Amino acid sequence: MGKKDSRHFTREFKRNAVQMIIEKGMPVGRVAQELDIHPGLLHQWKRKLVANGDDAFIGKGNLKPEEAELKRLQRELEEVKEERDILKKALGVFSKRTR
Repeated sequence: MGKKDSRHFTREFKRNAVQMIIEKGMPVGRVAQELDIHPGLLHQWKRKLVANGDDAFIGKGNLKPEEAELKRLQRELEEVKEERDILKKALGVFSKRTR
């Protein structure tokens, strides 16, 4: 455990590890030792699970539902702004022709 750990843990593994602490009342140090992971990592997982519930441990590259909706709305806003700018330019071009 002395060097940087590059293992990837599944969502279920993290949930089960935290449940050993919360539901079974096992000490963090003992669970960490049994699972061969750093105790600080277990504390981090516990905080995330308590704070986010079912949305905890969504994985790399995945967003929480509200974050995904925000991102979608931001993209849509950019598209609408581009369309508005195009229409403004077109209005300018057509209004010059009629004069």
